[in-house]
Amino acid sequence: MTPETLIRESTPYLAWLADWEANLPTHALSGIVTDPARTALVSVDVINGFCHAGPLASDRVRGIIVPITQLMTAAYALGVRHFVLTQDTHAPDAVEFGNYPPHCVRGTSESEAVPEIQALPFFGLMQRFPKNSISSTIGTGFAGWLEAHTELDTFIVVGDCTDLCTYQLALGLKLRANAFQRRDRVLVPVDCVDTYDTPMAVANELGIQPHPAALLHRVFLHNMASNGVEVIGRLSA
Repeated sequence: MTPETLIRESTPYLAWLADWEANLPTHALSGIVTDPARTALVSVDVINGFCHAGPLASDRVRGIIVPITQLMTAAYALGVRHFVLTQDTHAPDAVEFGNYPPHCVRGTSESEAVPEIQALPFFGLMQRFPKNSISSTIGTGFAGWLEAHTELDTFIVVGDCTDLCTYQLALGLKLRANAFQRRDRVLVPVDCVDTYDTPMAVANELGIQPHPAALLHRVFLHNMASNGVEVIGRLSA
């Protein structure tokens, strides 16, 4: 397929995709948290290394901190007490560094939750799971935590990056539910997720892979929605 053909055949989908994302609904958080004891808010990689400092820090990702802390506060006010933070905490010689520059190495401030989350008065309640890959469940304690909390049936997923760790987390929770005949709800509020941007000009200059954030953000949101994840515009307090 030539680039011209790909662009021509993809244009109707891209127009639909932009319209779909722009018209995602807003839901009241109180309508989702019908039983706070059965609800968990899971945040992935809202840490300094993707928000405030380091080679992978991103202005786009930094922009989701405020909506996430507001959502956490509203969920806590409704009685939610299950808050989970999965966080890149890489070994100094992490194999992943073959694909990305060294980042969020364990023992550094890059691997820590952003100060805005640490400042929440209930931060001490949050379960934190270090991870050495874009998966929140492989080689972490999160899978065991889920097995110990089988009562949970509603998961609100926030964080970054939409097409990487967030995608793996949300889809993993939904696939787990499908595999074990569970009817868990997995929800992703779009105002609380984002990804980084590497424009073509920058990629060509540096000799790295491009990463068009606006496109990949929406394509992966649509993929999640196609696989049973409830993608919504936002959750209002």
